[in-house]
Amino acid sequence: MWFKNLSIYRLPVFAMTAADLSAALAKHAFVPCTSLEAETQGFAEPRDGSGLVHEVGGNLLIALQTEKKLLPQSVIRDATKARAAEIEEQQGFKPGRKQTREIKEQLYEEMLPKAFSINTLTRAWIDTNNGWLVIDAASSAKRDTMLGYLFKAIDNLSAHQLYVNHSPVAAMTEWLATDTAPSGFTVDDDTTLESMGESRATIRIAKQAPDPDDVAKHIAAGKRCTRLAMTWNDRVSLVLTDSLTIKRVAALDVIKETTDASINDADERFDADFMLMAGELSQMLADLAAALGGERPAAEAGDLIERAAADIAPDGCDDPLYEQAVTIVRAHKRASISLVQRHLRIGYNRAARLIEAMEAGGAVSAANDSGDRTVLGAAA
Repeated sequence: MWFKNLSIYRLPVFAMTAADLSAALAKHAFVPCTSLEAETQGFAEPRDGSGLVHEVGGNLLIALQTEKKLLPQSVIRDATKARAAEIEEQQGFKPGRKQTREIKEQLYEEMLPKAFSINTLTRAWIDTNNGWLVIDAASSAKRDTMLGYLFKAIDNLSAHQLYVNHSPVAAMTEWLATDTAPSGFTVDDDTTLESMGESRATIRIAKQAPDPDDVAKHIAAGKRCTRLAMTWNDRVSLVLTDSLTIKRVAALDVIKETTDASINDADERFDADFMLMAGELSQMLADLAAALGGERPAAEAGDLIERAAADIAPDGCDDPLYEQAVTIVRAHKRASISLVQRHLRIGYNRAARLIEAMEAGGAVSAANDSGDRTVLGAAA
């Protein structure tokens, strides 16, 4: 039971027991889609029979479930054309735009109850002993959704992203340039170097160790390391990214050999694996933060995320950081709350308001069914 991706947050204070947390999450528990709903989300059991919170030794495991009905637009479009052709034959002329729209809406309502559903589970781990909140998600949409639901469920929840004194890009580039790795880590055979200019030229070195001379030439040409495969203490392999998100996490043989093969009970095995993962990853995260110059206090960074009682207003924004946020979104060609939050060192709610303002101003599109947005041409 290992997380494959780590989106890392700090919990300065978390005094809730497993029972308290379970009661809070129950207010937003998952309910399956009705015949007229295309998607529902809510907290669910992280494993069958565990309840909404699974607790082992001060480590809490929770999950957010999403059910989405699969009804492709191409299917609706083809059915609409066929229905419109039938009506044309009956009434002697083609349906107008309004009538076609009504046909499409009617067909959607007819087909939705028969659509297949897909269920996904996004898990999060709360380490109450060491103050970690880790979401098993690589995409910004999934981790933002999990955070949003946590803020809805838990009154006065405060958390902040893991901030360090050295940026991951600068640190990874230095490790490659000097052909050294931080204490406890080794560099593996997957490296991405990217130009910081408008071209965003990218070089990926895969399935071989990066050659120091070649790397030096790329760095001299202005490229920086944005993705680096590493191994921690010969125990855990990982890929560190420029956003301080960790991907492709895997326990190595030295860990697997320490597991107690005599445990046959499924529940005991799950708990043992969960505790093993929590212990290893908690120490690995601490060592990684140290390798990146140590943690930067949230109060100093001014990035404490505080739960807002009011919903985010989508009708414009006079925030002085708006233009900077638009520049960041366009430079990365990606509109996500965590991206803006990370680069501007601001809170979750303020970053969310900026994204909503960009939508209102025409800088980004509305979120699609997956929670993703398209970066558009110009902002109002």
